[in-house]
Amino acid sequence: MEKKGETMITRYFTIKEANELLPTIIKEINELKMLQQDFESKLKKLERVKHSMQLEVRNDTDSLFKMESEIEFIEMQVQLHVNNVQLTGAQLKGIETALVDFPAIHNDEEILLCWKEGESHIAYYHSLQDGYSGRKPLE
Repeated sequence: MEKKGETMITRYFTIKEANELLPTIIKEINELKMLQQDFESKLKKLERVKHSMQLEVRNDTDSLFKMESEIEFIEMQVQLHVNNVQLTGAQLKGIETALVDFPAIHNDEEILLCWKEGESHIAYYHSLQDGYSGRKPLE
């Protein structure tokens, strides 16, 4: 079920649909986590090289350019995986501890089915206003 909003269409999920999508979402999140680790590692290396270049007053712009290009490529890959999640209609709320919301309708009210990393299936929901802290178990 979809609702047309001001600028985008909201997809509403049933619990079954959201649970069926979880393996795909988890795969995207795992890719994002690996990219995040790679990004942090390359960024630290770049900072060390820049620092050592300042101390040694040398100019190795080719290697700096290569490192900066690798970091930019990782950023593009991250955006691709985030977009993949968003295109499903799910809402990625966190990566470190993965948190994903799935818009749904319950008793004629818009809610968010809520999944947190470590949970085997979607067992909670919250209102649009409450957020994660207002999670309640599904009936």
